[in-house]
Amino acid sequence: MQNKNLIYKFYYSWWKNIDKSLFTLISLLFAIGLFFSLVSTSLIASDKLNTNSYFFFFKHFIYVLIGIFLIFIFSALNKDQLYKYSIILFIISLICLFLVPLVGIEVKGSRRWIDLFFLPRFQPVEVLKPFLIITLVIVLCNEKANILLKYIITTILIVTISLLLIIQPDIGQTLLVVFSWAVLIFCSGINIYFLTSIFVAGATLMVYLVIYIPKFSYIKARIFSFFNQEVGTHNFQSDKAIESITSGGFFGKGIGEGTLKNRVPEAHTDYIISVISEEFGVVAIILIILMFLIFLHMVFKKIRFEQNDRIKLILIGSVSLILMQATIHIGVNIRLFPTTGMTLPFLSYGGSSIISTSILAGIILNLTKRKLT
Repeated sequence: MQNKNLIYKFYYSWWKNIDKSLFTLISLLFAIGLFFSLVSTSLIASDKLNTNSYFFFFKHFIYVLIGIFLIFIFSALNKDQLYKYSIILFIISLICLFLVPLVGIEVKGSRRWIDLFFLPRFQPVEVLKPFLIITLVIVLCNEKANILLKYIITTILIVTISLLLIIQPDIGQTLLVVFSWAVLIFCSGINIYFLTSIFVAGATLMVYLVIYIPKFSYIKARIFSFFNQEVGTHNFQSDKAIESITSGGFFGKGIGEGTLKNRVPEAHTDYIISVISEEFGVVAIILIILMFLIFLHMVFKKIRFEQNDRIKLILIGSVSLILMQATIHIGVNIRLFPTTGMTLPFLSYGGSSIISTSILAGIILNLTKRKLT
């Protein structure tokens, strides 16, 4: 009986201090993702796997339950515990990332996943990203270290992670990680000339890799295909995606009437926005984008009144990471960017992606809690 009372008090304290509007919006985004997973994957499971037509939906549902549990855990920690455990988990995730080239699973020419007994096809970079944000901020906000030393340490971390991702290869996640780092050091007050020099050096290295290293020739082919649709065969998925958005019109074809989910591999992950648009119309996409913008506004509203620089930077980094990933996903679907294979936070199917987004959401909810007096 005493244990029940302790659990109740703990839960009541958590619920009393949490930002309920943010939590409701996050839960709603996950619920929308579950709904679209149901309507976009049932035929795939029954036709291709010859199994229960709700196979993917049930897997997605289990991952969302795990995600909600992670949100609760990371939002319930006190701030010192959050920082301490984040550094430990960052180191573990980084070790896993080092293991990918050695024991990773290769799928379609890329080696990005490792098999864990409790989480098959686990993508270490997805779990690394939230803890990378906190680790970078802890380094940048360390008052004892020289400012130049801070930038050198964070640059070494990012270069190491970027090289590990380039080896896989995973250029999309590389750009996402580098963008998050750039946002943090820019907001921390870095000299703009130093930042520009780093980006010029990084862009030069990327161009060299794409043009002269055979392993990255697929990126060059995708870029050329993006600008010239008559060159190569890399436009198939993006062409089908934009066709689906166009054919769906303003209000869509209706639930279950879309064809993209059966014509494009992994449509329920990398092209979920196109699947939604085809069946529910551009109106649905506008509403989803609006929800992301409301999420952004709510977090930045909290940042505006926050006095602690560490908390400010973590919130900026976390919400920027979510927003940038959503922007890339939507941009690829409407042929604004070349194909990158980026999931949509909260909505796309995929265990690693859901877990990563949930950890970020838990961190955001933790740092936007009502201050105890």
